[in-house]
Amino acid sequence: MAKAVTKSARKPVAKPASKAAAKPAAKAATKPAAKTASKAAAGKTAAKAKAKPAKKPALTISMLKPSVNNMTVRVFARAAGLDHAETDAWGHTRSPEYMARNPAHLTPMIEDKGLPRGVLWESCAIMQYLSNKHGLEKFYPKAPAKRAMIDSAMFYLIGTLYPYVARATYPALGFPQYAGEVGHSDAHPDRKSEAQKAAVAAIAEPLEVFHSFFRDGKPFIGGKTPSIADIRLAATLEFLAVIDYALPKWASEYMAAMEKKLGKAYAGPAGDVRGYIAHVRSQAKA
Repeated sequence: MAKAVTKSARKPVAKPASKAAAKPAAKAATKPAAKTASKAAAGKTAAKAKAKPAKKPALTISMLKPSVNNMTVRVFARAAGLDHAETDAWGHTRSPEYMARNPAHLTPMIEDKGLPRGVLWESCAIMQYLSNKHGLEKFYPKAPAKRAMIDSAMFYLIGTLYPYVARATYPALGFPQYAGEVGHSDAHPDRKSEAQKAAVAAIAEPLEVFHSFFRDGKPFIGGKTPSIADIRLAATLEFLAVIDYALPKWASEYMAAMEKKLGKAYAGPAGDVRGYIAHVRSQAKA
């Protein structure tokens, strides 16, 4: 009898039952604490994200929107997909701050940490530097012979074609002409007009050189795709619209092909130049 009572008395005090009850209680206590900790961690992460300053672009371009020299670098930076920011330098190129960095007071100018003096100007030099730095062989090939043709086309442009274009268009654009130019002197207006007409007439020859020698049947100077020389040439030709210059058929098709190939990278900066030309022309008619 005693043994039977003892066995029945032990049954209610089953240890497994107390453990089973303890586990849910422990889990219930743990879950709210975990959620609270998780929310706190998320709050800290969000706070850090808000406090973190925006990443500064690796490259800064000081530029003037109406200029085709500036358009060149603006198109290139976009077409190459470079992380950059643009600063409008209109009215600031002669400021002490700008002159301290760029005593030549020229645009476009880039600021880049890798440069010995921190800045670089001249559109062709800028494109060459950035192509070399970022390995952009698509725009500026490494092969010596191919690179030489790109360099030759650019130097021929800035040394021969562009002076003619500047002499022909700057008076109409309202840009000051370079020292030594008849347009910059006190010469009689008739002499200035003669110089401008002579420059307009001279443009045809270097244009034909680009067509027959540098392109030589190819879509672009760079071959199937535009090179930095193509970007510089197409931008230069944009200015000729201000004097209603009759471009040869190949040149008109070439510019259209450039814009189609480069898309918004070309159309955006070109739109600024074209907008300025339209404004100048409207002022002349008024």
